[in-house]
Amino acid sequence: MQRDLEKLRAFYAEAPDDICLSDVDLDRIPSHVSIIMDGNGRWAQARGLDRSEGHVAGVDSLRETVTTSVRLGLDVLSVYAFSTENWKRPQHEVNLLMHLFATTLLKELPLFHQENVRLRFLGDLNQLPDETRSVFQEGLDETADHDGMTFALAVNYGARKEIVKACREISELVKRGELDPADIDEELFSSHLYTVGLPDPDLLIRTSGELRLSNYLLWQLAYTEFYVTDTLWPDFDRWEFLRAVRSFQGRNRRFGGVTGK
Repeated sequence: MQRDLEKLRAFYAEAPDDICLSDVDLDRIPSHVSIIMDGNGRWAQARGLDRSEGHVAGVDSLRETVTTSVRLGLDVLSVYAFSTENWKRPQHEVNLLMHLFATTLLKELPLFHQENVRLRFLGDLNQLPDETRSVFQEGLDETADHDGMTFALAVNYGARKEIVKACREISELVKRGELDPADIDEELFSSHLYTVGLPDPDLLIRTSGELRLSNYLLWQLAYTEFYVTDTLWPDFDRWEFLRAVRSFQGRNRRFGGVTGK
């Protein structure tokens, strides 16, 4: 994706001492960055606040992350917002999150228009409240013609259920005689995942220091580079994003092969 270098330099003015935009190779920016946004509750509790305040604070980090991704020229930014397991949380917290999804999306639509961002959702949206699904559809319709960065929001997403869904769909094709089992390959399987049409993530960022995938993109992360930071999501900013990209650029991605002698 094209980037505006003037806007990029302005966006990264007054960087901390350990960050310099010249340290980042703009020709090796990852195409797809995915983020497990973690630590909202702990951020709030550390300040004597209700967990819900952490989710509200996390919206600012998400907004800055979207803008940062556009400035760097990413093709895809995906974020893990609500898992299939998150329904187990206290009902008032789930209700708050569903309301926050809807209100935030409406509020951020001008930003998506300004930055030419196309919205996409990963997960089963049928379980969501009518209001939330209605706003999500509005977001999809409003940004359908945008051809800049894709912003994919994983809501009611679970990787194991996604894989089972794909297996069932493929099995139905075989059962109806529309598909020969011998023709099933990785490409066909991927076409039945929520991420169809998107490149696999090059870089996965997880905030709050947790070292697990939490049932996220299990198929798609096969050769993804990981970056884990102790920073809690509401404190995640453009500088931490650059640190992650800089770390990614220092990796030797062999994809199972070897380099050198």
